[in-house]
Amino acid sequence: MNDEMKLTHVDARGHARMVDVSAKSPTVRTATARGEVACSPVVLSALRDGTVPKGDVLAVARVAGIAAAKRVPDLLPLAHTIGVHGCTVDLNLHDDHVAIEATVTTADRTGVEMEALTAVSVAALAVIDMVKGVDRSAFIRRCGIVAKSGGRSGDWSRELPN
Repeated sequence: MNDEMKLTHVDARGHARMVDVSAKSPTVRTATARGEVACSPVVLSALRDGTVPKGDVLAVARVAGIAAAKRVPDLLPLAHTIGVHGCTVDLNLHDDHVAIEATVTTADRTGVEMEALTAVSVAALAVIDMVKGVDRSAFIRRCGIVAKSGGRSGDWSRELPN
């Protein structure tokens, strides 16, 4: 297996390990993730009108996503504890879904891709939690990293597939 394909979270004996990043220099790093919550026209109308019975869904989801970005090491056992120096979570209403985008920034030794994905995922879960009484069929789809910058591997971006 070449170095690019080497599994960094597995030692020579095949045991899980946390990668040692202590020799790396802190650099500014960002990651952006996107996801969607597919939901009914009734829910989207209630979101636009602010009439969801549980309250301001988008505000709750935004705060939930930001809080989640700061808790990644509690959720993912091999993730490093890093400083989350900035986090934005934006939610936009479309015809058949709520679009969620999170961007996380740090000046640390490792990237924030997992923090951005976690922010989007938990924001999506918060949306579902708050609309499930109106639309039990709401679901999360198309969640993934769309951009990152900084670190050894530099800048990268893509669009999520349909």
